[in-house]
Amino acid sequence: MILFWAGLIAVTILLYVLLDGFDLGVGILFPFADEPSRRKMLAAISPVWDGNETWLVITGTVLFGAFPAAYAALLSAFYLPLVLMLCALILRGVAFEFRSKALVGFRWIWDLSFAGGSLVAAFIQGMTVGALVEGLPMQDGHYIGGTFGWFSPFAALCGIGLVLGYSLLGASWLVRKCEGPVRERAYQLLPVLTVGVLAFLAIAFVLAVAMHLNLMSRWSERPYLLIFPLIGAVAAVGLLKGVQRRSDLVPFRCSALIFMAAFGTLACSFWPYMIPFALTIEHAASPKESLAFMFWGAGLFVMPLTLVYTFVVYRLFHGRVAEASYE
Repeated sequence: MILFWAGLIAVTILLYVLLDGFDLGVGILFPFADEPSRRKMLAAISPVWDGNETWLVITGTVLFGAFPAAYAALLSAFYLPLVLMLCALILRGVAFEFRSKALVGFRWIWDLSFAGGSLVAAFIQGMTVGALVEGLPMQDGHYIGGTFGWFSPFAALCGIGLVLGYSLLGASWLVRKCEGPVRERAYQLLPVLTVGVLAFLAIAFVLAVAMHLNLMSRWSERPYLLIFPLIGAVAAVGLLKGVQRRSDLVPFRCSALIFMAAFGTLACSFWPYMIPFALTIEHAASPKESLAFMFWGAGLFVMPLTLVYTFVVYRLFHGRVAEASYE
């Protein structure tokens, strides 16, 4: 049962990163478009953006119920950045709904809020991952690092990297969903963003080796981890070739594959730790009775229904943005 819930958390995190990642990426790219293009960009994510954030809520709920020790430690460590991230997501959602109702002269406020909320949320998520990779100050399963113990230059670099990654997903989604100037501008950005993401991954790897991070010992212990960078490299080449051929479906699939390869690297490197080298999945888990009780509700009904709902929504809105676009 512990493995079931650990696997479920991995799935929900990956779904959140891929799905909310592209609409956060659209928000990050928002300032670089004119008004007609901005309406198209909003229309490209309007049917799905709020549903995408459901996976963040599910991840937090499962973590609280199935792995309370990890939940307590992570909330203690990341309380400030997570509050800022939630405020950014709330501001972003408010801006999305209020923008079309604002007077033209005040629309810039909601444009800034939408783009800024997307940027801050993405940056904080990347910093959180970077702090986990670098290692949190922990003692006996408890966080002891203080208010800013999670912050470091490496974590900030990872924040920038995720901003680039989400922007890549966002541009790939716009190529898939839009036509005209929005599509062409996204095609222009894709090679630049792809190179930026690959450069970040290379720099992060070199820094991790130079800093002698404990996580890097996994590469010698588990040689199969090399398969994930190879998958990411092949996906990046496929993305660039898709851009060259103007194949609208290829960029999003390849950028998603790059993210899945990076996620697979982290997941296999972290295993069997929930918080690297401080708290294992087994020690963080709730009693077996609690996990079994949750299974008959959340595991057996809530998760399948959420997956079906997500599939149906994406199936219904799989076409391109109509000319009428978002108002």
